[in-house]
Amino acid sequence: MTLRKILFWLHLAAGVTAGIVILLMSATGVLLAFERQIVAFAERDLRATAGDASRAPLPLSRIVTAAAAAAPDAKPSNVIVRSDRFAPVTVAFGRERTIFVNPYTGAIPGDGASRVRAFFEANESLHRWLAMKGNARDRGKAITGAANLAFLFIVLSGLVIWIPRRRTRTAFRNAMFFRRGLRGRARDFSWHHVLGIWAFLPLVAIVFSAVVISYPWASRLVYRAFGSAPPKQQQPANERAGGKLDVALLDRLASAARIEAGRVAPRWQSISVRLPLSSKGPVAFALDEGNGARPDKRSQLMIDPKTARVVEHKTYAGQEAGQQARAWLRWIHTGEAGGLLGQLVAMLASAAAVVLAYTGIALASRRFARLLRGAPASSQQLLEEEINA
Repeated sequence: MTLRKILFWLHLAAGVTAGIVILLMSATGVLLAFERQIVAFAERDLRATAGDASRAPLPLSRIVTAAAAAAPDAKPSNVIVRSDRFAPVTVAFGRERTIFVNPYTGAIPGDGASRVRAFFEANESLHRWLAMKGNARDRGKAITGAANLAFLFIVLSGLVIWIPRRRTRTAFRNAMFFRRGLRGRARDFSWHHVLGIWAFLPLVAIVFSAVVISYPWASRLVYRAFGSAPPKQQQPANERAGGKLDVALLDRLASAARIEAGRVAPRWQSISVRLPLSSKGPVAFALDEGNGARPDKRSQLMIDPKTARVVEHKTYAGQEAGQQARAWLRWIHTGEAGGLLGQLVAMLASAAAVVLAYTGIALASRRFARLLRGAPASSQQLLEEEINA
């Protein structure tokens, strides 16, 4: 058996095993493609008025306290302040809830576009761990991780299988462009080949980054591939800090962060900090000079909680090559690293993956049905038909 045949059967087996999960992740990937822009548009009415902005902004502690009063059963985990003076302050309570606060009045205009956010959260849950909850979430993540790994093999092996056995201009044209008038198996096979080649490069980027996100060992390989040592796992911020939120400390450090941000990053768009604060070591304030999806425009201000002085400014340029590469993969996966065009490409590639999964399952079903009926054609003949169609 030739390498081509071995790859074909492995490609088929991987598709049959993981096809449904791949189809599900691809479909939700299409729906999640422009999540950030859609949510921002839906929440455009939360902005402060010109009258509000004529006042001095409230201390950050007042804003967090107001948000905490609106969610008494949860603890704030993150707060984001934006340079846009009309933008509300965002206070997150884990993944469960986000509250927006007017930075001048402390008023809470609402939870934002809660239905829109709930829609995307449901799709993200389905995309990442098959909507499983509680302890079952780890099982869901294991399944989607394995499906990502299988999908990466499917995409890479598909390139080899795609090459026509007869390397003629007509054969390559038939494999690269849609043909009219095809039905049933011939149509599915044509769509599978055409979309497979045109979506190959973006799918490799999307699926490879998904594998790295899914598996710590894959993430470590990225660091080592760029000559960097993988970082040690850190404890969550809440576990490091312990205790209640020190509002006085928050105001002192937030004020120092804002002053320093104006000096080192005059075009900063947002400043965020995880809560509660740690009084034992430097507190990290994240600066973003972009839209949140460009690692090269993000940095960290490390502020001493005792003196409220900046002890270090961690920039993208100061990171090791492995850390830089790993930081990009999260945004390559969603296409956001390439801006609106990148998101559009990611969405179209995900849509192509939906068709690839569907046509692959349909082709496999027809093949097995034919074998079950006792069709006289040998597996070799079926393989040649399918490759040379």
